[in-house]
Amino acid sequence: MSKRRQFLALMSATLVGSVMLGGCLGNPPDTAGGGGDKTAPSAATDKGLETKTISLGFIPILEAAPLVVAVEKGFFAKHGLDVNLTKQASWPSARDNVVLGSAGGGIDGGQWQMPMPQMISEGAITDGKKVPMVVLAMLMSQGNGIAAANAVKDGNLSVDLKKTSPGFFDSFAQKTGNKFKASYTFPKANQEIWIRYWLAAGGVDPDKQVELLTVPATETLQGMKNGTMQAFSTGDPWPSRIVKDKVGYLAATTAQLWKVHPEEYLAVRADWVDKHPKAAVALLKGVIEAQQWLDKAENKAEAAKILSSRKWYNIPVPVLEQSLKGEYLMGAAGKPETDPAMGPLYWASDRGVISYPYKSLTLWFLLESMRWKFYPGVIDSVEQAKAINDRTVRDDLWLQAAKELGLPAADIPTGSSRGKETFFDGVVYDPENPQAYLDSLKIKK
Repeated sequence: MSKRRQFLALMSATLVGSVMLGGCLGNPPDTAGGGGDKTAPSAATDKGLETKTISLGFIPILEAAPLVVAVEKGFFAKHGLDVNLTKQASWPSARDNVVLGSAGGGIDGGQWQMPMPQMISEGAITDGKKVPMVVLAMLMSQGNGIAAANAVKDGNLSVDLKKTSPGFFDSFAQKTGNKFKASYTFPKANQEIWIRYWLAAGGVDPDKQVELLTVPATETLQGMKNGTMQAFSTGDPWPSRIVKDKVGYLAATTAQLWKVHPEEYLAVRADWVDKHPKAAVALLKGVIEAQQWLDKAENKAEAAKILSSRKWYNIPVPVLEQSLKGEYLMGAAGKPETDPAMGPLYWASDRGVISYPYKSLTLWFLLESMRWKFYPGVIDSVEQAKAINDRTVRDDLWLQAAKELGLPAADIPTGSSRGKETFFDGVVYDPENPQAYLDSLKIKK
């Protein structure tokens, strides 16, 4: 068999696997084939769009809610787009499917952990095959957590490990003969970055004192039950589901680590955007309106009902509603806490509009990649990180969408930096001086 035929066979197998697995953490296959809103969109020609269709992928966590809501509530259709939104079996499946592209039976883009779009563009996570991507918007802030297994309740793990759990990780290794195991569903991206920051801020070296694992989502719950892992970093509703199912407890939320932090993003293949710039703006308009709708307190219950369906998340409505409202049971004691400002944010915050793709925030993920030497030879300097960031982020398209929607001036950023950011441990990230941020970090690789 020729190399080309071998490649096509491999890609076909990946796509079939995505369809067959069709979910995250044991979700059933997506048999709906995409969009839930059956209202026919306006013809692309009526809206002046170059195309009326796009295929997007999603993983069933709260970051994807704007995409699902934009389909179900007709926001995409309103702007002339028929979005085929399909559940991906896993992050690797989403990556492989965007390499295929919709023309090859895959997807044009969708929801991504960072810096996946940048690294797909550079070929760093696609076996050298470069598929340029365009980052269009941030989908959500906060709404992620680090869950710990019931087996380590004695560690009393919290956001501030220095305060509540001094020496625990070393004593765990001495007691069990094994390092503490912490997992996530995709390496060298959001979920691993959050758990690394948490550990390092607590004085724990994640490369020396802890064993970090990439674990398929479907194996997570059982892994926490049988002791093959002691912590798991992912997006809600899964940390909350782990608590509700009494498998573990919520040690920390990412909002505690960094309030109003950058999370997952909408990114699309650059060739699709280049060919369909007006459609890209229409896509953004649908996402923006969905984010505004999701952020309203009176819509949380309906949003939970929409997301809960078998077609989308297949999660009980109460679990989703609690997560959307920022209702958590925190720590080993399961202390109830309700604070919408510390839960998932889709539009408004005290640091500005969530949706806008601030380059200062997307750059941070590349700096953390440098910190941990995730991509040697690809990102080895601040200059390289800035160049990759500038090539990938298209905030101009977001601004065009905002203008066409008639958003008030207060909701439209006037610059690509959000300014200085302060983490829970007192570390400051100044986008004007990224090297100073890197130099200030005590634990790094």
